[in-house]
Amino acid sequence: MTATHTGDEGRLTAEEFLQSEPDAFGDVEIEDGLIIRMMAQSDAHSRVVRRLAAALEDARDPAGPCLRVGSDVAVRFPDAEHRQADRRLNVRYPDISMRDCEPYDVNTVRDHILLLAEVVSKATADADVSIKPLIYARAGIPVYLIVHFDKSWESIDRIEEFRLDWSGTRYMPHKVHRIGLVLDMPVTLAVTFEALHQA
Repeated sequence: MTATHTGDEGRLTAEEFLQSEPDAFGDVEIEDGLIIRMMAQSDAHSRVVRRLAAALEDARDPAGPCLRVGSDVAVRFPDAEHRQADRRLNVRYPDISMRDCEPYDVNTVRDHILLLAEVVSKATADADVSIKPLIYARAGIPVYLIVHFDKSWESIDRIEEFRLDWSGTRYMPHKVHRIGLVLDMPVTLAVTFEALHQA
């Protein structure tokens, strides 16, 4: 890490973050300046992320608009309103993102994202279900998918699909997918859960 921390060791200002490479801090997310260290994910989690990202890539229409699929790419969301600089920064690394092909900039990429997906794990369940939907909706991300595992944490139980409501700042449940994921935006996609989690 190239920036020097001031104040609390577990906090980061926007200036410190922007002076370094986005991956310089390891596996973290930043919520209101607080560095949240992430745990290593399970084999099942990693497999579902890879397969769902590949399915989204394969669903892109070559004749349609240019779309890019990413995984664990830094996205800066609006700063929190706080007097102290080390209590403002909000950066997330969504499991999967689909965006247009404008050049990547951590500060503005959120304006180009069409879909975000999070694959729930034991360590991230609360954030994936309660905190991230608020952040992503306020940023105007049109589609948010939450992939839930069953009690074994090995097989997909359901995928919840949320879409922005009329206000453009809140999500409404659109559909709960039980045996496979069927999307009509931002791409047309049909993929079974079996294809997403089989070893």
